[in-house]
Amino acid sequence: MRTFVVVCTIGFLSATAVQKLRERGRPGAATPVAAAVTVGDGAVAGVALQAGRNGHFFVHALMDGRALPMMVDTGASSCAFSEEDADRIGIRVQPGDFTRVWNTANGTVPVAPIRIAVMQIGSITVRDVDAVVIPRGRLGTSLLGMSFLRRLRDFSVSGGTMTLRG
Repeated sequence: MRTFVVVCTIGFLSATAVQKLRERGRPGAATPVAAAVTVGDGAVAGVALQAGRNGHFFVHALMDGRALPMMVDTGASSCAFSEEDADRIGIRVQPGDFTRVWNTANGTVPVAPIRIAVMQIGSITVRDVDAVVIPRGRLGTSLLGMSFLRRLRDFSVSGGTMTLRG
């Protein structure tokens, strides 16, 4: 009986681990799928992102050594961080910092303007990126918006691949 319980426990744990690995690797999950883009001489020219099942593109942006998953949003004029994500990467805002109002698809929202000293996505580094922090509970996923994207040499979408060129 004891052997049976041990075997069942191992089987359950293995199945759970396999399912979690599948979830992480599934397009559309929070983990982005990115690859370096090279040119003929082998130099890195940018980063290629694969669309998730939902058609959105996700990246892991690196700021001061801290990685943060973000959704690429060409309709967002600026990068936008949820207050929860801002806390995770060491940006602390106070209630009095929410000095501007943004019009969004879901109505107006107060925002706290900030500047990110260095944002890195793969081989691409952009300095002094304007951004905003959105109050707690108002933004599910932080957004990589045009304040970052317009500083690139180029970005394009072809099929299910978005290419960012620094």
